[in-house]
Amino acid sequence: MSIPQSGGGAIEHPDQLAQYLADGCKPAEAWRIGTEHEKFGYCKDTLKPLPYEGTRSIKAMLEGLRDQFGWKPVYEGDNIIGLELNGANVSLEPGGQLELSGAPLENIHQTCDELNVHLREVKAVADGIGARFIGLGAAPEWTHEEMPVMPKGRYKLMTDYMGRVGTHGTQMMYRTCTVQVNLDFASEADMVKKFRVGLALQPLATALFGNSPFFEGKLNGHKSWRSRIWRDLDNARTGMLPFVFEDGMGFQRYVDYALDVPMYFVYRDGKYINALGMSFRDFMNGKLPALPGEVPTLSDWADHLTTCFPEVRIKQYMEMRGADAGTWRSICALPGFWTGLMYDQGALDAAWDLVKGWDASTRENLRVAASVDGLQASVNGVKMQDLACEVLAISKAGLRARARPGFNGMVPDERHFLNALEDTVEDGKNPADELLEHYHGDWNGDIKRVYADYSY
Repeated sequence: MSIPQSGGGAIEHPDQLAQYLADGCKPAEAWRIGTEHEKFGYCKDTLKPLPYEGTRSIKAMLEGLRDQFGWKPVYEGDNIIGLELNGANVSLEPGGQLELSGAPLENIHQTCDELNVHLREVKAVADGIGARFIGLGAAPEWTHEEMPVMPKGRYKLMTDYMGRVGTHGTQMMYRTCTVQVNLDFASEADMVKKFRVGLALQPLATALFGNSPFFEGKLNGHKSWRSRIWRDLDNARTGMLPFVFEDGMGFQRYVDYALDVPMYFVYRDGKYINALGMSFRDFMNGKLPALPGEVPTLSDWADHLTTCFPEVRIKQYMEMRGADAGTWRSICALPGFWTGLMYDQGALDAAWDLVKGWDASTRENLRVAASVDGLQASVNGVKMQDLACEVLAISKAGLRARARPGFNGMVPDERHFLNALEDTVEDGKNPADELLEHYHGDWNGDIKRVYADYSY
């Protein structure tokens, strides 16, 4: 979840909302890649989630990263709730999932180096306190009652609200982890094409990275239970956004959508003010019941945009949000996959040609089928494994055309970051399939084996 935004004066005209998004446009040479990933922490001996406080805790992890590796702490009241360093930040999800929001970097070599350093630092601190971390799309065993609650006002408000608008909201908050990549756009037209390709192919990302077949100690019948959770969370702020494919899509159309997403909060003087279900439109007119007579600032708008949760969303950049958290290797594969598709015009055009004939029903049905069947999904003649072969070839060509060398020029481009996905597609088995093979094979039905075999 996002750290509160800052800066920006009062919004004096509605056009400023769309302009805020448009201000994210950048020339291609300024495009960057930002990777975010979450992971579950647990006590090494008990296999229970880390509490917030104590000698073996999330707080101890944050303080260890601060003291041993120079991260600058972020506080909410007296509680350390995040860290910042060199354009990156470490933050907490509601159940203590530790998230790295990486710095905006020029290429995937740098992104993967950043990830490697972070996971080494996390392991060093965790080893010192008897903790470990694991990348899965959903907590394999823990019940809601076992999960800790992080001391963040935003999460308290959200928890109270989730039960009113869906059936799976608190599962998402406390017991899921994801990996996503943040990418730039050059113009409104470029944003629209990338948004459409991103939404259409998000089910493919879910199928490729599905990694959550276990929940509450049992098989759940899905390759990505995390994706299943998102389908019954809060329909006002989630989903595949059919309007993105309609004529007239642009920054203003996304603003119109976001204005209709009910508010969670307003952040003032270090505190979250309850605005649950209230309207940002009313806020624009000085009629927000929580703050009568007050009009929003651009930072309020930026905060509100972080409470929209579609499969792809825009702020001043675009977020690809459809993948389960996973192994060290798979985390680097996700930015490779999307960068290859989005940062080369030929690849972007080819990807759009592949999906532009799909209707809203096909896209939604692919989303559902991906969560259940992974690469074995098939919808309206679209076979997910065949689609994956085609899209990976396009992404690989895009990375080759980008020609961003690494390892002091010894590696000519970023294509090798797709190797993990090529293996997945060739075998027709995503990470969930591998977990299920272990479960039915050498694990003899013991889900607890996942901790020893899959932790970082």
